[in-house]
Amino acid sequence: MAKDNTPKSGYTAADIDVLEGLEPVRKRPGMYIGSTGIEGVHHLLWEVFDNSYDEALAGYAKNITVTLLPENKVRIEDDGRGIPTDPHPKLKKSALEVAATMLHAGGKFDHNAYKVSGGLHGVGLSVVNALSIWMRAEVHRKPDIFAQEYKQGKPQAAVKKVGSTRKTGTIITFQPDPEIFKEIDYQWDKIISHLRQQAYLIKGIRVTIIDERKAVELKEKDKEAVTVPTYSFYFEGGIVSFIRYFLNRHEEAKHPNIFYVSKEAEGLEVEVGFQYTDDIQGKEMGFANNIHTIEGGMHITGFRSAITRCLNDYARKNGYLKEKDENLTGEDMREGLTAVISVKLREPQFEGQTKGKLGNPEARTAVEGVLNIEIPDWLERNPNDARAMLEKVILASKARIAAKAARETVIRKGAMEGFTLPGKLADCSSRDPSESELMIVEGPSAGGSAKSGRNRRFQAIMPLKGKILNVEKARIDKMLASEEVKSLVIALGTAIAEEFDIEHLRYHKIIIMTDADVDGAHIRTLLLTLFFRYFRELVTRGHIYIAQPPLFRLQKGTEVHYAYNEQAKEKILKQWAVLADAKEKEKAKTKKAGKNEEWEIEEVGGEEASAAGADGEIAGNGEADANLVIKGVSMQRYKGLGEMNPDQLWETTMNPENRVLLQVTMKDAEAADEVFETLMGNDVLPRKKFIQTHAKNVKNLDI
Repeated sequence: MAKDNTPKSGYTAADIDVLEGLEPVRKRPGMYIGSTGIEGVHHLLWEVFDNSYDEALAGYAKNITVTLLPENKVRIEDDGRGIPTDPHPKLKKSALEVAATMLHAGGKFDHNAYKVSGGLHGVGLSVVNALSIWMRAEVHRKPDIFAQEYKQGKPQAAVKKVGSTRKTGTIITFQPDPEIFKEIDYQWDKIISHLRQQAYLIKGIRVTIIDERKAVELKEKDKEAVTVPTYSFYFEGGIVSFIRYFLNRHEEAKHPNIFYVSKEAEGLEVEVGFQYTDDIQGKEMGFANNIHTIEGGMHITGFRSAITRCLNDYARKNGYLKEKDENLTGEDMREGLTAVISVKLREPQFEGQTKGKLGNPEARTAVEGVLNIEIPDWLERNPNDARAMLEKVILASKARIAAKAARETVIRKGAMEGFTLPGKLADCSSRDPSESELMIVEGPSAGGSAKSGRNRRFQAIMPLKGKILNVEKARIDKMLASEEVKSLVIALGTAIAEEFDIEHLRYHKIIIMTDADVDGAHIRTLLLTLFFRYFRELVTRGHIYIAQPPLFRLQKGTEVHYAYNEQAKEKILKQWAVLADAKEKEKAKTKKAGKNEEWEIEEVGGEEASAAGADGEIAGNGEADANLVIKGVSMQRYKGLGEMNPDQLWETTMNPENRVLLQVTMKDAEAADEVFETLMGNDVLPRKKFIQTHAKNVKNLDI
């Protein structure tokens, strides 16, 4: 008898799924938009906007309007040519329906229709359609208006003529599908930031953003005129305006003139602008077909090579560098440099649909070739600007050499002392980084309590003396002159800057544990600035945490509760007040029987008593206890960690089973960079504006 080789599992051809139309998108949405979280929701908007933007890139559209509507609907309108609606010659159906319902169908493949575009795979509109519970496409191609509606990617009827018009353009309205996106929340600030950036990149395009979500709801209720939040962006200067009025708006420019060039080379359009500031940080922003390449790519590599070569050549030719001097490095060039590098090419090669990095080798060749000619010419024509640039770069070079010496000193010190810091670091006994924690505490008092209360096996304590240096505007050599910072660098074990190696990290949890007051918040911000600027990988990999010590300790008899904020305190008091109220009612019922009550409730008239009096009475704040004072309740408000006994600190803040830790994450490095620059930089005005804008969001302010 022949042996049966059929697999026991019954795996046959019938088990092979064939997904038709837009089914693959709904089956694996992450493959097309990156994620189904908030980023994915916004990605739908970017995809539709990019289609309108491509019309602007091609020179056909001048206005794009994005409107946020109730029920999570978004409408995007442009005055471009309008999606074709005539029958497709091969598929015998309207080209509009083909573009909206078929993957890899669009005008981006025909270079006669679009010379360059942001769309790579021709999937933008069809993917949005597939992931929307409802979508409507309306096309104006004078003299007619055509429209078609869809549900989860499927047309509800054929494309129909629905009116007449004197204009051209496309209007797409869509509503993300809650089956795909569990959380749908279009964030106003995020949208404004992204679309403002896009408006800067094309001279003369107007981008308008309108938020009608709340306005429509209010109109329905009040039937009165309501102010609709609206932003409109229009920049004649393009990249130059982007650098001067946005990227460098909080910085002092080292030279007034911004280098700018726009040329074609290797079949690409190359547009570059840069300017030096007094900052020690640099900003390089790359764009390919106006898509922000967050991870850089070949165009950034070409820019760095060209500016390093050209400034070195100019420095030697004009005596800024002597024969014995070493060349200035790329690191020197990037200190304080704000640069925007934009290329437009026919067939961009991105890494993934989310387009994070440009891989076209010809982009490097084109950028490098253009700048190798244009930078030397610009420097010769602007000698004062050139001198300011070289002075900045040479200063950065000297600082780099000093910083290297400082780093080597710290590394040698750490090696010689075996990473032990008597009197500062109380290390843990475990040598397994995955279970070890470093707790950075404020002051010797809190340090003493933490050392006594900790679990010595896996918890190390590093007390700080005072506030560490603000490193936002300090170079590494000055930073490492600070004993507190130096001790922390040695304790971490990773070294710093060029020598940084996360594999040598000694603790996988680094916990900032400061007091719950203004000084504690300031110290916490200084530490976060240090980690963000010089140990960013610790942040991106999720190693940084913030401890949440309690603000209050409340006790009633043997019952003890800790409250981590005002709301938690009020909730506990309300619960006790409700119980006290029940006791009062029970007391009234049993009074005749002569029973004594354990709790005393005292009526107070008019205004509520203070939260805690000297006699131990606590006034309630809830609905059930508005006129009651609970006697016998003691409340302690902690001003600092040093006020806690070691056992209290362990129980509330250090015990892994009870404590509350906030993990510090960084979804958007540029947004984080902007916040740190605003809060920790030298310019007071943006900090004042930030505080005024966000003050109303502060629930508890300790002064």
